[in-house]
Amino acid sequence: MKKAIILTIIVIGIFTLNACEKEGGNATEVSANGSSKSHNMGRNCMDCHKSGGEGKGWFFVAGTVYDSTITHSLPNGTVYLYTAPNGGGTLKYTIQVDARGNFYTTDAIDFGTGLYPVVSGNTTSRNMSSSITTGQCNSCHGVSTDKIWTK
Repeated sequence: MKKAIILTIIVIGIFTLNACEKEGGNATEVSANGSSKSHNMGRNCMDCHKSGGEGKGWFFVAGTVYDSTITHSLPNGTVYLYTAPNGGGTLKYTIQVDARGNFYTTDAIDFGTGLYPVVSGNTTSRNMSSSITTGQCNSCHGVSTDKIWTK
């Protein structure tokens, strides 16, 4: 009987530890060209990847880049965050887009009074004319504004 109780406690302990990992934690997660471990293209990544969320790591910036048809994600691009419009000012951060078209980072981003995104694809770059103070790109793009796209 004692062995059964001890075994039960050990098994419950193992499942409890694994359950905590599913709740997230501030693990380091940064997208990279060629990587294909991301998922849920087009969804607001921060719905899950936040403190207390189901996703692994708490994202500061995340979103999805599409091709010019706006129907397929565009792999292996780059997102740049500048201090002034149209790629002006100082380049503060660079985030690679993975093989599924997603970009994300748990690295701390200081938005200050606002940063200006530039998304670079295979042949072109597109600028966002207004500044951002949050990195939840898919909370607007694809919902209340056009999806993020380039060529």
